[in-house]
Amino acid sequence: MDNAFHPGQLVMVDIPGTSLDADTAEFLRANKIRAVCLFRKNLGSEDEIRQLTRDLRAAMGERALIGIDQEGGSVIRALSVPQAPAAMALGAIDDEATAEAVGAAVARGLRFLGINWNFAPVLDINNNPANPVIGERSFGEDAERVTRLAHAWMRGSLREGVACCVKHFPGHGDTHVDSHHALPTVDKTLEALEALELKPFRALAQVAPAMMTAHIVYPQIDPEHPATLSKPILGELLRKSIGYQGVVITDALMMKAVFDRFGYARASVLALQAGADMPLAQGSKEEQKVVLEAIANGLADGSLSQEALLTARVRLDTLAEAYPLTQTAYAAEQRAADDALMHATWARALCALGGAKAPAPGRALRVITQASVISDGVSEAGLPVERVQALFASFADVELLQLPSLTQMQPGDVPRDGRLNVLVSNQRKRYAKAAGGAAIDLHLAIWNPFQVLDLPVPAVITWGYADGAMAALKAWLEGRAEANAQAPVTLN
Repeated sequence: MDNAFHPGQLVMVDIPGTSLDADTAEFLRANKIRAVCLFRKNLGSEDEIRQLTRDLRAAMGERALIGIDQEGGSVIRALSVPQAPAAMALGAIDDEATAEAVGAAVARGLRFLGINWNFAPVLDINNNPANPVIGERSFGEDAERVTRLAHAWMRGSLREGVACCVKHFPGHGDTHVDSHHALPTVDKTLEALEALELKPFRALAQVAPAMMTAHIVYPQIDPEHPATLSKPILGELLRKSIGYQGVVITDALMMKAVFDRFGYARASVLALQAGADMPLAQGSKEEQKVVLEAIANGLADGSLSQEALLTARVRLDTLAEAYPLTQTAYAAEQRAADDALMHATWARALCALGGAKAPAPGRALRVITQASVISDGVSEAGLPVERVQALFASFADVELLQLPSLTQMQPGDVPRDGRLNVLVSNQRKRYAKAAGGAAIDLHLAIWNPFQVLDLPVPAVITWGYADGAMAALKAWLEGRAEANAQAPVTLN
């Protein structure tokens, strides 16, 4: 066995395509790459996914890690396995047994596909209604609820053999900016963070096998570096004060919050110096090589400690050995039971506000929605118009109004002519102020729950638009289901 240190043993990359081509396989082997993150672009049929993960294991070895963002809700990469509710849907139900069962079912689907590391659950406390990137990905605005439900979800996943990776340390819930596009700042003291954001991370530090960092500057702790690159935050706060000894992986270094200011090479070295174990280096092979070379150069010139890098390798070895990369069977009965669990949980999470009532069966409707919603790189594409229409298949008189952008909706865009105007919000951004004057009678917020703050009308919140959520909403519209859950965030 080769015991020499290789930079690739600490690096996670992404790959092109739905199969492992010969050049990429050779790149992984030659550079001793430890880990690959899969995205929707990599996921073909189930047979193709399983072949891909087998090929990746053959190229990377027995201690390989294959990661994915399979949180639930709008952040689901693998669609063929049962689709989990968003964390906030579980927050609305507030039942630990359900959260644990969902976490276990998610893990069973991933193990079947050959994936051993899930970048979930989210420990961020969403206490900012303007947050553009967390929202329904959080269990709620209360630290105790977030901690309880995340812990239960993790119990299920870990029991079924898939490593969790909680995120985004030290907290992404109170931001106005998406770190995929710019560098957010949270101007809070350490004491303020300890009073809220850090509570779940502290409580679950001895349970979570891995933790992902936030590309956010906390200027009262480190005014120069985002948390991902910050020694005071990762080295002092996380490693020493909290005493965390699990794997610390960065959020993607290609995100603009880090890349535009530091670049791949410097960011990878700063992250390892700060206390991270694994840079997440997406991009072309040339960009990935920059990270590998930067780590090698840092080791050669002494800016990176060999002892620290070997410690990081041990942590990653330990993670891979505890959650080995194997494919398991997924019996038809178990898969059906897991799918039924997901659908039932989505249905239990429906939340009606403002006295929302289903339209009368014979009522003439106008359904307003956005013409199309592409993926933003974090969440998947919004519900297409055809599936919006399918919600109203049982209504005889439905007029569809497709707007180019719901965020730019103006009062004059929606006629007031006797039809019941039903807005189906298939995009996640908050509405413009003028939208509050639009002639909307019923608001179906199927993504971002905080949109209901912009429209003072009766509303139903689904917390996501997966198959189970839409089946539940369709049942409610047809008078076959209730919407009695309580929102785990303030929406009045």
